[in-house]
Amino acid sequence: MSYNIDNKISRKKTKQIMVGDVKVGGDALISVQSMTNTITEDVEATVNQIKSLENEGADIVRVSCPNTDATKALKEIVNTADIPIVADIHFHYKRALEAADSGAACLRVNPGNIGPEKIKEVIAAAKANKISMRIGVNAGSLDKKILDKYKEPGADALVDSALENIKLLESNNFDNFKISVKASNVHTMVAAYEKLSLLTNYPLHLGLTEAGTYVSGSIKSSMSIGRLLSQGIGDTIRVSLTADPVEEIKIGYEILKSLDLRSRGVKIISCPSCARQAFPVIETVKVLEEKLSHIKQSITVSIIGCIVNGPGEALNSDIGITGGGKGSNMLYLSGVTDQKISNDDIVNKVVKLVEERVAETNA
Repeated sequence: MSYNIDNKISRKKTKQIMVGDVKVGGDALISVQSMTNTITEDVEATVNQIKSLENEGADIVRVSCPNTDATKALKEIVNTADIPIVADIHFHYKRALEAADSGAACLRVNPGNIGPEKIKEVIAAAKANKISMRIGVNAGSLDKKILDKYKEPGADALVDSALENIKLLESNNFDNFKISVKASNVHTMVAAYEKLSLLTNYPLHLGLTEAGTYVSGSIKSSMSIGRLLSQGIGDTIRVSLTADPVEEIKIGYEILKSLDLRSRGVKIISCPSCARQAFPVIETVKVLEEKLSHIKQSITVSIIGCIVNGPGEALNSDIGITGGGKGSNMLYLSGVTDQKISNDDIVNKVVKLVEERVAETNA
């Protein structure tokens, strides 16, 4: 792990690039990304999904551009969106040229799939439009030459492919890019990023590709992305889930919040509940999460069902509830006891206090 004296994660300093108006790398905040799963040509549906992602806190959104209709639609999408749009390009270099001219803030490409000659035109388009690129290396689509050399899509193969692509871009006087080396296996993905971080100073886009369904994918992504971030590796993240893309943003922020790397929204500290609980903790937290989902400001709320750990957690919370006897619980404000509160009043009281704090801060 990489921590400084204040028990904060010490991030590796990388080159800083811009994806639209979002800084990636250097001392910038770790950005959270997702990708639309709508048909890109359906501009309305795609824009609506981008807006939903933006409302959840997405810093950057990637949009697939598999054909000319998609790159034409991209122009309208970019003009409507308020956050940077990355064009996802595979194989056909002309889609990258069209996307660059349509206003994409960044081009996600695998240079090896495009070829050394055609990538020169893509680089020229990126330079002309003053946009960045992402080298996207994936264990599922490695070049045959690399696979023949390593016999499997392991960490060494991913890193070798990344280094070849870095060399290709640098040989064309282009260094405005970030890199990803994604795999669906946690150990392979982590090892690849660990190796690559020692060999390059370009910003790294972290992600476990094809992670799976909401529950399993969230767990695997948290384990892999969290492990790397704990070592100070990573500048931007995308949690890939077989689920609504909005859930990817939620999980991404939960990973960052758990490591104290970013703060956004209400952070609820709650116990798993047991026979000592003085109120229904699980149901209470579930309702609070829903009622406080619109809050974007960073606020910590502790909901503990009994007095064993409740007072201690309340010391470090903006608002805390500790279960007491006979339906009478203690409310804490900034770690200080405030008043007793009945079970029936917990949800409404906590929501009111959170909203008041937000209003005071924004006044």
